[in-house]
Amino acid sequence: MTITRRGFLFATAALAAMPVLRATAAPLPREADIVVIGAGAAGIAAARRIMAANRKVVVVEAASQIGGRCITDSTTFDVPFDRGARWMHNPETNSMIRLARSAGLDVLPAPTGQKMRIGRRNARAGETEQFLAALVRANRAIDDAARGKLDTACASVLPKDLGDWAGAAEFVLGASFAGKDLKDLSAIDKARAQDRNAAIACRQGLGTLITRLGEQAPVALSTPVSRIAWSNRDVSVETPSGRIAARAAIVTVSTNVLTSGAIKFGPDIPKRTLDAASKLTLGSYDRIVLQLPGNPLGLSRDDILIEQSNSTRTALMLANIGGSSLCSIDVGGSFGRDLSEQGEKAMVAFAREWITKLFGSEAAAAVQKTTATRWNASPFVMGAMSASSPGGQLSRKILTEPIGNMFLAGEATHETLWGTVDGAWESGERAADAALRKIGALKDESADVPTQSTKKRRAPRQ
Repeated sequence: MTITRRGFLFATAALAAMPVLRATAAPLPREADIVVIGAGAAGIAAARRIMAANRKVVVVEAASQIGGRCITDSTTFDVPFDRGARWMHNPETNSMIRLARSAGLDVLPAPTGQKMRIGRRNARAGETEQFLAALVRANRAIDDAARGKLDTACASVLPKDLGDWAGAAEFVLGASFAGKDLKDLSAIDKARAQDRNAAIACRQGLGTLITRLGEQAPVALSTPVSRIAWSNRDVSVETPSGRIAARAAIVTVSTNVLTSGAIKFGPDIPKRTLDAASKLTLGSYDRIVLQLPGNPLGLSRDDILIEQSNSTRTALMLANIGGSSLCSIDVGGSFGRDLSEQGEKAMVAFAREWITKLFGSEAAAAVQKTTATRWNASPFVMGAMSASSPGGQLSRKILTEPIGNMFLAGEATHETLWGTVDGAWESGERAADAALRKIGALKDESADVPTQSTKKRRAPRQ
């Protein structure tokens, strides 16, 4: 049976309303129509799309849980928190938000409270306005540079007179946004990123959401792929649990994993593809989570706080997460990468030092239980979000090109929503459509239905 696009969209909607089925420890299937490598947002989105087309799919995941870079930790503290992706965006077009509600989860706009700290005091209204003005000027300079013929590093076009706000502006636009310093970030890639101001939170956590949506899919956990043999007719995927023969494959691993050689390909994947992935390496972004009972910092629920800094050796705080006593100190870019390499003890020490600098030693002394993420050391991810090096923005489109009967997906393959769970989800659906067409299971009736990837980026505010 060949399903039409219109019928396919109806089938996808019906799938969202199906009862949630828990995966069982069944033997690994030996064949499928399409095999999906990776059970993160992209992989689960692809699997659901394939299931809606009534085709056999199997998802193989190297880690011991569904989620990829969306992991909700419900065991370290008495309240859940996201170790990875934290927000969804674009509520008008984001299908994940509808799916979250259908799954019985709570989604709500992220609180907009933001504070700027100057030493041990809050910034005055006029000082905050100065910072925002510096941020707008820096962003506008990057947008202007992106209109040129040659791509360049964001840092090279920043205004030279940002003064006391230079460090904070660079941190917000670089390390905090993309996990890379502005000197390592493409101006075109930064300018083409869709606005992400309308953040949407899932109260139970984004990791919980992806896990819930993935419960319907046949997922084999703790099953790393060692080799993929591919051609224009079929694929063969090798794992420690056996080999899977399929008509097509969707590969959702990160760009760092793809270029690491952890998965062998026969024949080798094209140099054009590897070169593209190497220009979209993952930035560094980690969280140091502290339990601070009694709200010694005097901040509101989900307040976001940054400091006036003369360098990018700084952090962003999300305070009193969901009304709890947890505070997340987020570090990124080259400083965050160096700190993460020193280990969790050094990361927690920095967080205490940072709180002491901004709130005093008594506040830091109130810290109880702690934990820290170290995404760069995760063997199945090797970093945070993809960020294009100068001159590499076109690489995202290259990664969407078919490789025989293989298709790549993941946030790195999205030209405007890279670095987001929304982009990862949409890329999985795109790759699934392409794979289904390849095997003759999906036929377009008309022109493409508009999606987030076809929506024009809103012009920068003047």
